[in-house]
Amino acid sequence: MSSPLIPDDVIERIRSRAAGYDRDNAFPHEDLGELIRLGYLRMFAPAARGGLGLGLAAVARAQRRLAAAAPATALAINMHLVWTGVAKALLDRGDDSLAFVLDEAVRGEIFAFGNSEAGNDLVLLDSRTRADAHPDGSYSFTGRKIFTSLSPVWTRLGVFGRDDTSPDAPKLVHAFIDRAADGYRIDEDWDTLGMRATQSHTTILEGVIAPADRVFRRIAPGPTADPLVFAIFANFEVLVAAVYAGIGDRALELAVEAAHRRTSLKSGGRPYASDPDIRHRVAEAGIALDALEPQIDRMAQDVDDLVDHGAAWFARLVGLKVRATETARVVVDQAIRVTGGSTMSNSSELGRLYRDVLAGLFHPSDDQSAHATVANSLLGPVAE
Repeated sequence: MSSPLIPDDVIERIRSRAAGYDRDNAFPHEDLGELIRLGYLRMFAPAARGGLGLGLAAVARAQRRLAAAAPATALAINMHLVWTGVAKALLDRGDDSLAFVLDEAVRGEIFAFGNSEAGNDLVLLDSRTRADAHPDGSYSFTGRKIFTSLSPVWTRLGVFGRDDTSPDAPKLVHAFIDRAADGYRIDEDWDTLGMRATQSHTTILEGVIAPADRVFRRIAPGPTADPLVFAIFANFEVLVAAVYAGIGDRALELAVEAAHRRTSLKSGGRPYASDPDIRHRVAEAGIALDALEPQIDRMAQDVDDLVDHGAAWFARLVGLKVRATETARVVVDQAIRVTGGSTMSNSSELGRLYRDVLAGLFHPSDDQSAHATVANSLLGPVAE
């Protein structure tokens, strides 16, 4: 068996720091430094371009393991990995429009997402941000982006906005801005219940300019067959699923430890691991969690293998994301019931996992959107 990408001693150091980052509402700079030294941020880049040459299936497995140690660190790193995964997925399909992302990731640039907008439930299909074209092909962007993970450290921020003034308008314009650019500011407003170390501050775009060579897509609003949207969707959903599966893995480990550690006065001092109710809860959590690994692996491998699921791709991907986040939430809940009132302590790792796992409710696609996507896939659109 090959050695893990992150050695066990590094995993343990990352785990040991997670509580402090959460308590201090601080970005995991030390974690990031160790991951960079291991080449973790260049996993998706082909070996010929200086990367590790991994596909989505291998990256998802690595992220699941990292998330079991430090969920917020893994979720933050996810955003860089999604962009590099998008670049690889496009390159694998003959589209080199984002090949520079892979090359720059190898050189140490850190990519982040500036796509989410409050009140925009169309996600990638439209935007509240204004994109203004300039004669030289550059664009300026004006709007407000929320949940910008990696805010303290990104060097390249992917943004998109709506161009309503060009001759072929409307168009959704996708581009990257540089951290050194003028015309944006970061509102350090991230003080949340869970996933605190992601430091996903709000980014306010005030006319920031993306040069012409960093404007990589102009797409009509609404549903589209453009491979960019598929690549973003596939990498985001699979890697989010992997992170929350990792939370479930760790919660189950902690439940098993607690069941052996805790003893019952009522049963003469026997460990709770012998209690039928506790055994049922642990088994139920294990059965639920066991279903995630083959589904995550299959979806990720299908992306790697260029499998064509056609329009069914989106229903499969949202189903994976919802199943993973909801399963992780159930597993954490069962683990808390097994472990008992000690999880109410601020020092409890399981209590922190309980707060972190709730964030899974809010990542796209949320439960309502996912069910609408699957219903449309199975039943067709709603009759007028």
